[in-house]
Amino acid sequence: MHPPAAHHHPAGGASRRPSRLLIVEDEKRLAVSLARGLTAEGYAVDVVHDGREGLHRAGEGAYDLVILDIMLPGLNGYRVCAALRAAGHEVPILMLTAKDGEYDEAEGLDTGADDYLTKPFSYVVLVARVKALLRRRAQTAGASPVHVHGDLKVDTAARRVFLGEREVTLTAKEFAVLEQLVLRAGQVVSKAEILEHVWDFAYDGDPNIVEVYVSALRRKLSAGLIRTVRGAGYRLEDER
Repeated sequence: MHPPAAHHHPAGGASRRPSRLLIVEDEKRLAVSLARGLTAEGYAVDVVHDGREGLHRAGEGAYDLVILDIMLPGLNGYRVCAALRAAGHEVPILMLTAKDGEYDEAEGLDTGADDYLTKPFSYVVLVARVKALLRRRAQTAGASPVHVHGDLKVDTAARRVFLGEREVTLTAKEFAVLEQLVLRAGQVVSKAEILEHVWDFAYDGDPNIVEVYVSALRRKLSAGLIRTVRGAGYRLEDER
């Protein structure tokens, strides 16, 4: 995979520091190719080729996003991701793998990854995913981290959800869908908007994936909490 020649303005803008990315990938040619392309996009990029070194570097907290391969020497990507989340690090993580299948994706997301890309992938799609993850991070950075809606409390900083006194465990994607709804509680959020913010505009899979995650949220939270507005989208309701 060879990234195209970059003709983009720097990602960080002239007056802001560039976003710092860490690539943890043991395929050195791929890692170097990605680093060159993303540097040309305006990002500050560091590369390591070992899971333990990746965990150490990411744990320093200096990065805005981590691109993390799953099959790594020393410590695999699942364990690196889980260790970062257990230590309280909320840096967005985009997982890469040569594997394919829903089970692997579910495992990656359940360990706390924010997105998942299967090799071989389009460089353009990878850049779109990176930009989407950084955009979501920027959107939530200045906002209050705790949102209360009736009996529902969503802490976007700690990534914890409570319904009354009960804590509800969500996967990363379930949390991201709920976050979009709670940020606009009482308003209709379209399926396309959820796809763009949670999966990004380059997602070319089945758009009904949103319904799957909304159904999962209803099962885990409350059936009446998320209202389907036919032909328009979904709205977070106050059940009190």
